[in-house]
Amino acid sequence: MSDIETLLRAARERAGEAAAAAAERFADRAAASGDADVVYAMTDSPLGTLLLAATPRGLVTVGYPEHTPDDVLERLAAAISPRIVAARGSLDSVRRELEEYFSGRRRSFELAQDWRLMGPFMRRVLAATYAIPYGATSTYGEVAVEAGSPRGSRAAGNALGANPLPIVVPCHRVLRRGGVLGGYAGGPERKRYLLALEGAMS
Repeated sequence: MSDIETLLRAARERAGEAAAAAAERFADRAAASGDADVVYAMTDSPLGTLLLAATPRGLVTVGYPEHTPDDVLERLAAAISPRIVAARGSLDSVRRELEEYFSGRRRSFELAQDWRLMGPFMRRVLAATYAIPYGATSTYGEVAVEAGSPRGSRAAGNALGANPLPIVVPCHRVLRRGGVLGGYAGGPERKRYLLALEGAMS
C-alpha cells in the first residue's frame, strides 16, 4: 500500500469516527431536548450485550442478546412511540449502576424506572419481586400471594417471564418451592449466575 493510500484510509477512518461522534452528540441533544420519546444504547455485561432503553420517565427495557435490537425497538415503537434515538450518553447512569452491580459494589438500583409496559397484574407481581432483598429469594407462590392472587403462582410465573426490566427488577430471585431454580427469560445459566453473584446460590 502506497503512502497516499495509507493517508487516504486514515483520513476516511477519521471522517467516519467524527461522523459517528457527531451523530451521537446529535442524538444526545435530541434526547435532552425532548425530541425523542425513547433513547437506547447497547452495553456489554457478564451476561452478554444488553440493550438498554429509557423514556423521560426512566429505564423502560433491559433486553438480553436473544432479543434482537430490531425486535425490541419495534415493540417499543408500537407500545410507546416510534420516536426512538440511539443515544449512548443518555444512558450513562444506567450503565454505571449495572457495572457497579456486576462488580459487587451495588446491592440495589436507584435509577428511575418506567413501568408502562406492564399490565396491572404484572405490575403487582413485579412490585412484590422488586421488594425481595439482595441475596434473598422467594417462591412463585409467595410472590403470587404478595400480588393479591394466592392461587396465581402460574400466572405470576408468566408475568415474571415477561419482565421488561430483568436484573433491575430481580425476577431471578424467584424460585420454585424447595429451592428449585425454575424458569428465567434470560435462561437458567444467567439466573444461576445472578444468584451466585448475590450469594444466594453457591
